[in-house]
Amino acid sequence: MSRRKLMNAPLALLVSAALVAGCSDNGGGGSTSGTDGEQSVKKQDITVSIYDRGNISQDEGTIENNRWTKWINENGPSNVKFVAIPRTNSSEKINVLFASGSAPDLLFEYAPTNRNPLYDQKQLMPIDELIEEHSVGYKKLLEENPLLRKAGTKSDGKLYEFGRINWVEPQRGILIRVDWLEKLGLEIPKTTDDLYTVAKAFAEQDPDGNGQKDTYGVSISGRGEITMKQIFGASTKWVVQDDELVIDWDRRQAYFSFIKQLYDEGIIDRDFINDENGAKAQQDFVNGKVGIYPFQEGNTVNLIKNFVDPLKQNVPDAELTFIPLPESEFGAFTPTLTNPVQMTAVIAATAKHPESVMHYIDFLIQEDTMERLAYGDEGTHYQKNGEVIEIIDADKHKKEVEDITLDMRMLQNSGLTFNKGSLPILKFNSDPRKEEYQEMYDLQRATYLTLDKPYPELTISEHMPAMPKDLATSDSNAEKSISDLWMKGVVGGTKYGIDQALAEAQGIWEKSDGAKIEAWYKDWYAENKDNALLAEDIYAMVAEQLEVYEALRQEVLN
Repeated sequence: MSRRKLMNAPLALLVSAALVAGCSDNGGGGSTSGTDGEQSVKKQDITVSIYDRGNISQDEGTIENNRWTKWINENGPSNVKFVAIPRTNSSEKINVLFASGSAPDLLFEYAPTNRNPLYDQKQLMPIDELIEEHSVGYKKLLEENPLLRKAGTKSDGKLYEFGRINWVEPQRGILIRVDWLEKLGLEIPKTTDDLYTVAKAFAEQDPDGNGQKDTYGVSISGRGEITMKQIFGASTKWVVQDDELVIDWDRRQAYFSFIKQLYDEGIIDRDFINDENGAKAQQDFVNGKVGIYPFQEGNTVNLIKNFVDPLKQNVPDAELTFIPLPESEFGAFTPTLTNPVQMTAVIAATAKHPESVMHYIDFLIQEDTMERLAYGDEGTHYQKNGEVIEIIDADKHKKEVEDITLDMRMLQNSGLTFNKGSLPILKFNSDPRKEEYQEMYDLQRATYLTLDKPYPELTISEHMPAMPKDLATSDSNAEKSISDLWMKGVVGGTKYGIDQALAEAQGIWEKSDGAKIEAWYKDWYAENKDNALLAEDIYAMVAEQLEVYEALRQEVLN
């Protein structure tokens, strides 16, 4: 991965392949710019999707028409009409648009489960030749970051998706009450046996000192559930054994057996099943009633403000630290990481002016374009001191910039533009807690960006292959039933255990095209293991970023 930044190419260069004055408009609308005696560039009309999150202030306009859509059309190479798509349940609107022949020329969509069916239905345009003939910026980005091509190429060998390089951060982890450990004479748990011992003590030995049995050892509900599963490598059912991708029941059996033990012994909240979003678990933690808290949060400052600060307000003497995922019988794993190569956009096969869409993408990924859309107007929304950009008024910036432009920046390459100013100690330069933020950020990275441990899944979930619709439906339906059986096994006491749940789950799997699904994954891996973006590719990118980060950190802090 190259660390060279995208060049701020002049607009005229980016649109050099566009139609010039005097050319026919091929039936499409457009406008021209230029003066008499000079060649003028024709700005074609294109349509571009944008998520509607329903959070734009009324006096700022709408997501389709606001100060930043106007800025894009005034400064960009195309006349863009924005098409709003609800952020929640975007698939429904996308399906309607494509089925009715009204698909936006450029569709921005995070979920591969919504993009992949469009490819299967041949509703997307291959972009290899388009990039080669009409791109400057994105073409250069592909050359310097070949994993973008690897991630965006479909089964027919052609490139269909545009993407971005992200700065990688750990997205999951575990917080533990250090003050409780010290009070009870315990050590940081390094294995699942240790985890059980510590959690049991936290639940039974009155660590908060109030004389009541009102504490829980560990939380397992909400987003923390996947984090707990990753301790056992059980967050996916597919593992590589003997160079084949196969289904694995053993890891899930081990995980749920562990959870059943915690449940039966009252170490966890017995009402965890009803706490699907984890709201109660979070409240219990910040109220000082949970000793081990698995979490999903990649932003250290948010982690501090949403978890650490509320706990300290309620329990001033509370002390926390991160712990690595304890080692299970299947090894010790690195938790979920940010997707370093994220595909976010496709061109509809019906696009009338794909070359103009390409010029628009080149315009978007310019560093100065992204900087303007991310930070707003210098002197009004932010001030700049070298590489350090500081927001002047957070509320004003959120209302007038961030809430509007967030999804205009789905091709922003944060992995290529991370610099000294991105370090918390400089990013929050005027915040008196900047050193605390930096220390916590470094600790979180040091604890979880551990490339000597395997990733718990084959790859980042967004890069897993998409099965044919019939098999995907069978898989989804089976998993819902199987999930219910595992939970039945956890709470079933002596009448219904995990072994019985496993036997019934395997029976459901066999009746739900399980053999066909296993064969499909096995064949996919055999055919694509050298071409797919897998964990080793992700680790290679993270290793490069770690070197960049350490160099920046040494320059700033030493």
